[in-house]
Amino acid sequence: MARTRSPLSAGTVVLDCEALVKWCEADQRVTAFVREAQDSDFRLVVSAMTPIQAQDVHVKSNRLRWYLSRLKIEPVTEDISSRAIELLREARLNGHKYAIDAVVAATALRSVRPAIVLTSDEDDMSKLCGKVVRVIPV
Repeated sequence: MARTRSPLSAGTVVLDCEALVKWCEADQRVTAFVREAQDSDFRLVVSAMTPIQAQDVHVKSNRLRWYLSRLKIEPVTEDISSRAIELLREARLNGHKYAIDAVVAATALRSVRPAIVLTSDEDDMSKLCGKVVRVIPV
């Protein structure tokens, strides 16, 4: 029997903190999306900032480490940092409050396309990513 073609095609899915936490907590919607992305050969990534932010919630460390081992953790390079600053300025957002979101957006914008961000902050992430990255709320 032929496999049904997914609406996704090889690209990148970037998880923000809330998406990562929901995946770790076996949220059905996020887990199904991640599984579909993997089946469609999407790269699953998080910014190196995301696990730090996720540590602030009630996810057991060993469980978080296990899920992180299934992702590519993208470093916060000088280029990513510079792009994040540009995104904050363009969106007129404060770095103190939106720094991690800007780093996640910059990571998505530098990822293999099509790029998708799973996020709890659809409005701000849409401002930061523009129309180049598909933003999906979790």
